[in-house]
Amino acid sequence: MEKLKTTRWDMSEYLTTDAHIAAYLAAAFEEGDPAAIVQAVGNVARAKGMSEVAETAGVSRTSLYKALSDDARPEFATVMKVITALGVQLHATPVKMAAKAGAKPRRRSPVKAA
Repeated sequence: MEKLKTTRWDMSEYLTTDAHIAAYLAAAFEEGDPAAIVQAVGNVARAKGMSEVAETAGVSRTSLYKALSDDARPEFATVMKVITALGVQLHATPVKMAAKAGAKPRRRSPVKAA
C-alpha cells in the first residue's frame, strides 16, 4: 500500500476575493476569540501579500510577521493599521441577547450637575 501524501492546508490560498476576505474576517470577529482574530488577519495579510500590507500599514515586514504569528498579542493599534491596509472596515452591531420575558431595557439615571 502506498503512503498517502498530504500537503499543508493554507487558508490564504482560498481568500481570493474581497467578499471572501470580508466574510472570513466577519466570522472571526463573531467568534470573539482574540487569537482567532489575529490568525484570520494574518491569513488575509498573507493572501494579499505581507510586503504590500506591511508597507501600506506603515510597519516593517518582520514586525508584521511577529505581530500576526501564533501566540502573538499585538496592540489594537497595530491590528487596526493592518485591517485598514487590507482594505476592510470594522462595523459595530448590537449583540442579540436573549431577553427575559417581560423585562424592560435598563435606563441610565441622568447625571446631576454639582
